[in-house]
Parts: sequence; structure tokens; C-alpha cells
Amino acid sequence: MSARAAGLLLGFALDRLLGDPSRGHPVALFGSLARRLEARTYAQRRLRGATFAGVLAGGPVVVGVLLERSVRHRPVAAALVTAAATYVVLGGRTLEREAHAVAALLEADDLPGARRRVTHLVGRTPDRLSAQEVARAAVESVAENTSDAVVAPLLWGAVAGVPGLLGYRAINTLDAMVGHRTERYVEFGWGSARLDDVANLAPARATALLAGVTSGRPAEAVRVWRRDASQHPSPNAGPVEAAFAGGLGVRLGGRNSYDGAVEDRGELGDGPGADVPDIRRATHLARRVDAAAAALTVALAVRLGRPR
Repeated sequence: MSARAAGLLLGFALDRLLGDPSRGHPVALFGSLARRLEARTYAQRRLRGATFAGVLAGGPVVVGVLLERSVRHRPVAAALVTAAATYVVLGGRTLEREAHAVAALLEADDLPGARRRVTHLVGRTPDRLSAQEVARAAVESVAENTSDAVVAPLLWGAVAGVPGLLGYRAINTLDAMVGHRTERYVEFGWGSARLDDVANLAPARATALLAGVTSGRPAEAVRVWRRDASQHPSPNAGPVEAAFAGGLGVRLGGRNSYDGAVEDRGELGDGPGADVPDIRRATHLARRVDAAAAALTVALAVRLGRPR
């Protein structure tokens, strides 16, 4: 096994075991740096926003290149550096914990608490969400973030090593921060959103395929994906959420409110609307997708690491 493959596998295992640290997470520190730079450079211009995205995404890539060069002749050290980077950028265990926390509050009939907690997963306005709408939000977040927080970074790590891991996480974080179609970010966030679309193009479709296979309903997942994904405003979240809807046999999508801006995501799937029990069903499916993605990316890293 190559050092890269071993590091990816170890980092994946650490994420499943530990989840994100409660304080001092490097991604949170990166986000704080991004906020400070945004305050200094913000303007309602695409070029300004694209420069902001390029600088902040490029920095971690350079750091990744330097780290890999520093250990290129030491396989054990290279594996450990890759493992540390993988652990830092993955978020599968924490995603599961947050979804289960929302489910537990709904199961206890604590709708106000569930509304507050679901804001850890989604950006939509929670004040008037019903219990079923909170459940739908959680299921949709599990689906989308299975791609964003697990499958995509693993694939980028297999193909591009530590620079790919760190660069992808920077891009995805910037999209979460400024990639919204709100009045403030419609121009400034355009570059971050488009960069994230490109970075997730292949991983999102890989996630959709894995969701179909591991759900045991591959034909239904692919059918719903092909029919309904285009209704979603995101070119990458659409396939993933549609495949999860088909794999779970539920209906996702609908109208969401984001600080007064209403977005219609269409309807994804043919089953009943997602409800409270479907949150845990979604996390169980996500866990299977994560494991399949880890196996796939380790095999890919081994293949790419063979001498030619």
C-alpha cells in the first residue's frame, strides 16, 4: 500500500473514531481568516470575489505542496502527514452526530430545540419549520454533506494528495461562507460558488452512484436522480439528494427560506415526505457510502501510486 493510500485510510478511521475537535479546528481557524479578509476586500464585484476565492483557496494548496515535499523520501512520515490532513478535512462523524442530535430532539417532541439544532446543519431560516420540515432539512444535509465532507475530500486526496485535501476543504468552506445567492453575495460570492461547483462535479456523481448501490435500491436511486436532479438549483447537490431520496424511498426538496430569500428546490423522489425516523435511516446510508468511498479511494490511490 502506498503512503498516500495508508494515510487516507488512517485519516478516515480517525474521523470515524473521534469526529471534529470541539476547539481550535483548523477549518474554523481558516474560516476566521476568511472573514477578516472579506471585511477588508468586500465589494459587489465578481472580480473582487474571484480574487478573494483564489487567494484563500491557493494558500492551503501551497501549504500542502510544501508538506508533501518535506516528507517525500520518508514513507511513514508521508503517510502520517496525509492522515493528519485527511482527518482535518473530513466531517462524516460530526455530521452523523449533529443529525442524530436533531433526531433525538424531534423524538422528544422538542421542536424549538430541534429548530435551533438544525441550524448547525443548514442555513435555512428555522423559525417556522414544522417537525417534518426540520427532518427533511436534516436528511438533505446528510445527503449533501456526505458528498462535501467525506466523498469529495477523499477523492481529491487520492488524486492530488495533501494539496488536494487542503485545497478542496478551503474551496468548500468558502462556498459555505459566501457562495449564497443573497443580496450581499450574489456578485462577491460568485467565484467561490463556481469554484466549488467544479471541484464537486465528479465527487457528487460518485456519491450518487454509491448511495444507489449501498442503499440496495440502485435502479430507483438512478431513476430519481436522472428524472429529478435538474430541479435542484445546485448542479451537484441535486444528484446526491435525488439519489438519497430514491435510495431511501422518500421525497425531498421543496421551498426553503434563507433570511427572507425563498428558494424552490422542486420535488425529489416519489415516496412520502421525509419524516423523523428517516434522519437515522439517512445517516445509516451515509455511513455505508462513506465506507464504500474510503475503499474506492484507497484502491485509486494505490493504483495511481504504482510505478509506470
